[in-house]
Amino acid sequence: MRKRTVFQLAAGTVVAGGAALAYASLVERNMFTLRRYDVPVLATDAEPLRILHLSDLHMMPDQRRKQAWVASLAATDPDLVVVTGDNLAHPEAVPGALRALQPMLDYPGAFVFGSNDYRGPVWKNPFSYLLPEREYVQGVDLPFEDLREVLVGAGWADLNNARTTIKSGGRLIEMVGVDDPHIERDDYSSVAGRVGERSDLAIGLTHSPEPRVLDEMAADGFELLLAGHTHGGQVRVPFVGALTTNCDLPRSMARGLHRWPDSDAWLHVSAGLGTHPTAPVRFACRPEASLLTLIPR
Repeated sequence: MRKRTVFQLAAGTVVAGGAALAYASLVERNMFTLRRYDVPVLATDAEPLRILHLSDLHMMPDQRRKQAWVASLAATDPDLVVVTGDNLAHPEAVPGALRALQPMLDYPGAFVFGSNDYRGPVWKNPFSYLLPEREYVQGVDLPFEDLREVLVGAGWADLNNARTTIKSGGRLIEMVGVDDPHIERDDYSSVAGRVGERSDLAIGLTHSPEPRVLDEMAADGFELLLAGHTHGGQVRVPFVGALTTNCDLPRSMARGLHRWPDSDAWLHVSAGLGTHPTAPVRFACRPEASLLTLIPR
């Protein structure tokens, strides 16, 4: 009887694990969700301003469902579109990424790149993400310049280690960004400096939300910091949350809106819309885009 009970428990565990894996790989990773947040960063008498934040598409050429869903977000009629990197996952993914982003190109926009815009993914043990020190390996070169050319040609601001001021929603918005800190392409010192007094709003962009970068942006007076990279943990454990952020950001901030410590800034981390092609699963962490409505403080 004891052996039978042990066997039944083991069999039940295998079945439950298989069902969870099937759900995570076939169902939840395609349950695209639009999150909505109110962010109190505007002056007292200011009208609201809406930002559509997209991140981590990790686009493959045949992901038509994802492309169509992202394209449909143009119906939210944002004042500004921000993309925080890792758009590509295949050398032939640029047309698919542009099918997704094309309807948004008529709006003011800004972007930074992530590591998976530059180099393709390679197979890796998913459990390696739990290791604090691991070798970083990337695959083939990706045609990021083709994507950059279209985005810049549409008038979007390329904020990879750059700074600019744009007009959106009748506001003067000062923006700064860095190239991906996850692969040490960031150079914030080249664009650092206090926010100008004439700006109505100041926004900082980075793909990987490394605290060393966020601290500097917040210290310079950037009130809203936008990032991706973490996938929200991608697999979250109920009552525990994300097991890793794949960077130095605390796990409690793996996704969503948070007040950045010891500053007046807010941080929004997108859980992103895709997955690494060799780990196409999401559990308790739906793929997402976010509509941030900026409101008076």
